[in-house]
Amino acid sequence: MEIFACRNINEDVRIKSSSGGIFSVFAESILKEKGIIYGVAMAEECYSAEYIRVTDPKELGRLRGSKYLQAKIGNTYKKVKQDLLDGKKVLFTGTGCQVNGLRGFLQNEYENLICVDVICHGTPSKALWKKYVLYQEKKYGKLQTVNFRCKDNSWTNFGMKENELYISKDNDVYMQMFLRNYSLRPSCYKCVAKKKKMADITIADFWGIENIVPELDDGKGTSLMLVRTEKGE
Repeated sequence: MEIFACRNINEDVRIKSSSGGIFSVFAESILKEKGIIYGVAMAEECYSAEYIRVTDPKELGRLRGSKYLQAKIGNTYKKVKQDLLDGKKVLFTGTGCQVNGLRGFLQNEYENLICVDVICHGTPSKALWKKYVLYQEKKYGKLQTVNFRCKDNSWTNFGMKENELYISKDNDVYMQMFLRNYSLRPSCYKCVAKKKKMADITIADFWGIENIVPELDDGKGTSLMLVRTEKGE
């Protein structure tokens, strides 16, 4: 319905986000209405990614930023349904296939549900990620925190940050496998969700912003926002 270039006016949040930090704007708005946020966080041991349910703004930091591996859904869809039946406003965020999966599970339209998906490059196996982490831990010690899209060297020249170690995307083996499409699964090349979008809003990096809205190109990240439904609008 509409297309926007946008960014979070909170510079600290934007720097900690993969692109323009627009997810945090949505999430903070929903939490102010006593709503629930569902999104993907890294597991405590950093060997996997998983869906979590967030009601406290202090927990939003765990949901910010890209996680380049398949996330565990677990019983998330059941929790979402219960929150909706309890009258809670719910923001569900994820890849297109995860959003479509939720819609298929629910079967019915809920006025109190807003779905936001991301333009998806594809999701590597969590088994591959764990293998990579174990490989890195032999060299650098236990992985406690990871940022897949660290902007220390700017938004366009991002890298991995593992604990306090920054590794350029051009030098990190996992990022190179991902960006060159070596680690994407066959199912991602047959993605039904790319043909049938069921999200209310789609967000992504606004690559090429320097050619469209150059005044927003400050090297810190700009979000692309596609409004798909009246609810999303």
